[in-house]
Amino acid sequence: MEIKKKTWPEYFQLGLEGKKKIEVRLADFDIKEGDVLVLEEYDPKTKKYTGRSIKKKVNFAIKFNQTKMHSIVDIKKYGFWEIGLE
Repeated sequence: MEIKKKTWPEYFQLGLEGKKKIEVRLADFDIKEGDVLVLEEYDPKTKKYTGRSIKKKVNFAIKFNQTKMHSIVDIKKYGFWEIGLE
């Protein structure tokens, strides 16, 4: 299955260059290993899609709930790291 999601230019570019190997998303949709994530570049300044897109095959998907480990206050204060591992 193909799943389309918008992504901002700076993250799109990292994906295009092959540097971004992890995608962190709100789990408000279903996705599984083998699906294809279609990342469509979206400019938040103009509020328009640029027309560029890339397709990435999903090799794993793990759903987690950070509020079990951290308070909402800390999440808002610090945010999260997206960490790629090799």
